[in-house]
Amino acid sequence: GTGVVHQAPYFGEDDHRVCLSHGIISKDGEIVCPIDSKGRFIEPVNDFLGQYIKDADKNIIKNLKQRGRMFRDATMNHNYPFCWRSDTPLIYRAIPSWFIRVEQFRDRLLERNTNTYWVPEYVKEKRFANWLKDARDWAVSRNRYWGTPIPIWTSEDQQEVVCVGSIEELEQLSGVKVTDLHRETVDAITIKSKTGKGLLKRVPEVFDCWFESGSMPYAQQHYPFENKHTFEESFPADFIAEGIDQTRGWFYTLLVISTALFDKPPFKNLIVNGLVLASDGQKMSKRKKNYPDSTEVMGKYGADALRLYLITSPAVRAENLRFREEGVKDILKDVLIPWYNAFRFFTQNVQLYEMDSKKPFMVVEQEQLQLENITDCWIMSFTQSLVKFVVDEMQQYHLYKVVPKLVKFVDNLTNWYVRMNRPRLKGQGGEQDCRTALSVLYHVLLIMSRLMAPFTPFITELLYKDLKNLLPGDKSKHAESVHHLSIPSVVQKQIDVVIERKVSNMQRVIELGRVIRDRRTLPLKYPLAKVVVISREESVTEDIEELSDYIKLELNVLDVETSDDKDKFNVKIKAMPDIKLLGARLRGDSKNVVEAIRKMSELDLQDYQQDPENYLVSGQKLEQGELRLVYSFGDENQSATGDKDGGSDYEAHSDGGLVVLLHVKPDQKMFDQGLAREFINRIQKLRKKAGLVPTDPADVEYFIDGEDVGQCDEIQRVVDEYRDHICTTIKSSLTRLNAKPNSSTQNGEIMRDVASLKDCNLVMLLMKRT
Repeated sequence: GTGVVHQAPYFGEDDHRVCLSHGIISKDGEIVCPIDSKGRFIEPVNDFLGQYIKDADKNIIKNLKQRGRMFRDATMNHNYPFCWRSDTPLIYRAIPSWFIRVEQFRDRLLERNTNTYWVPEYVKEKRFANWLKDARDWAVSRNRYWGTPIPIWTSEDQQEVVCVGSIEELEQLSGVKVTDLHRETVDAITIKSKTGKGLLKRVPEVFDCWFESGSMPYAQQHYPFENKHTFEESFPADFIAEGIDQTRGWFYTLLVISTALFDKPPFKNLIVNGLVLASDGQKMSKRKKNYPDSTEVMGKYGADALRLYLITSPAVRAENLRFREEGVKDILKDVLIPWYNAFRFFTQNVQLYEMDSKKPFMVVEQEQLQLENITDCWIMSFTQSLVKFVVDEMQQYHLYKVVPKLVKFVDNLTNWYVRMNRPRLKGQGGEQDCRTALSVLYHVLLIMSRLMAPFTPFITELLYKDLKNLLPGDKSKHAESVHHLSIPSVVQKQIDVVIERKVSNMQRVIELGRVIRDRRTLPLKYPLAKVVVISREESVTEDIEELSDYIKLELNVLDVETSDDKDKFNVKIKAMPDIKLLGARLRGDSKNVVEAIRKMSELDLQDYQQDPENYLVSGQKLEQGELRLVYSFGDENQSATGDKDGGSDYEAHSDGGLVVLLHVKPDQKMFDQGLAREFINRIQKLRKKAGLVPTDPADVEYFIDGEDVGQCDEIQRVVDEYRDHICTTIKSSLTRLNAKPNSSTQNGEIMRDVASLKDCNLVMLLMKRT
């Protein structure tokens, strides 16, 4: 090529920048733009005067050919801007505008930016700071009708300029009473020239709407004309929040105007949100209908579920979120429903307490609780630790850290505390123990409602409306709404990090044991002989021994054994790479990673298990499924018990810090206990199906029927052997029918059902208690 590049400095940003940097044009020089507002040529382009630019193309080509200036005529396909409304071609065109000279105080903008606190920090330090470094003079005028009129009056030759600072000043200069600041009014107002240039008229432009947004802190207070003291007390703002797309919008214009006016930032703290996209990663579009209607989503799952889904998403870390309706459903299923069920369980057992004790339930005040049960101490400590965490993190605007912790707490409350204390909460430990456990659960639910109120305002209000009725003291003095309360203060003396550690270690064992049960398809209803916990940390084994009763109940095992010696049980652990997954992702690098995985020692594997997401193997982070841990027990014919039985009685699993061995071969007694629990489960399901709550009295009649008479007799043998346990659990009498009941409803019958149990039919009748 010739190396010659055509430049049109007033018809493209890059052309303008290049010509400016090489001195071909100047910022304050005359604009050379021979096109009017309708895209037609004007003077000095006389050959094509009045022609629309696109229509003139063929005439320009013809003119060049006639003059012998045409080298080649061709058509090329390339990207070109089109109007999104009319779908017609556009052309960039420079027009006179009013600017704020931002470039002359860039350094001040960068300095003021350092005085602010952003979440996340990288948006401030990288994206926004980089934008400020290249900040250009800001064109604040727009050639439209609708908008705030720019308050500048000029003479016809533009040499006399008056910028009006208030309505009062405009009235003084014009002699006209001003009651309306819209264009149709102020455009008619003129100001007499002080230099003999006749009448000054307002310029036709209006303000860029972003100038108005950036002026929000002052405009909302009508500063400086009113509320001067109020403005000075509240400026800069404590915090603002907006989407990451506002780094070049509102965040920028706020900072420019406040720095120009006051040389200070307009806010102290800023939370940056990411953008919510459609599930396919595209922008949500009404035209494409690529997202579910938010009203329908809230109608299905509730506003709280939608709020919690968004608050726990990447959007609160300034990252984009691909919206999935299934995610909202999961929040409802995994968080809100279990939380509400814990509350409902509490209210049902308060009724049961009052029915059994024949007196109203009185909550033991938090300061007067005498806690002896370790799970009571744990949940109260965990709750206060949560309050402390929330206060500390919210002061730093770490929303993305707070909500996951709250969600995890719901899991600890529902799946651990309530689950482990069901018998106590139902009164099986005595009246005083029941009252203590119910009081603990009450205080936890109340604190949870106050903590979660900003995030899930509706369910917390619903729970508080009931919970406040049990608050001690004068009920008229209790807050009417949970939203009238602040976050509770931390009760430091209730925080016990040792107890929290003990329960955490217990949970690790139980979770590992459950994984083994799932892997071997061993239902929790069937008891197993033993669980062995191996750890080199003495504090861990001591914690496990102290809480062994809970482990026995949760894993349904008869014995818990601890050890610090894996070799005693011949436990071996090794890593197996998934060659297919690694090859697909790493290609040529996979060979080194596969080899390194195979060579990992047990200490390496412990380090990996403690932080698998950040552990490096041959310089590479591993993704899920690329490394599998395999446990074995030494010689393939040597069991963990040391018996030569051709296989092991144990299955192992580990989280890196400890190894759990679960005895996976049940004996007959364990089968019997499991069958008794299944029998109880069928009756409890019938009670639930009938809509009964624990306080509703009902008796049970049953008949076991099936082709396998021996199996039916076996079920009856287990029922007879565990009758007392069954009756205590279901809180009902249990009567065996001599014959299968006919299909007609019997006197006093509430509901009946037929359930399958070990290939037999269990016919059950719920009867009103006489």
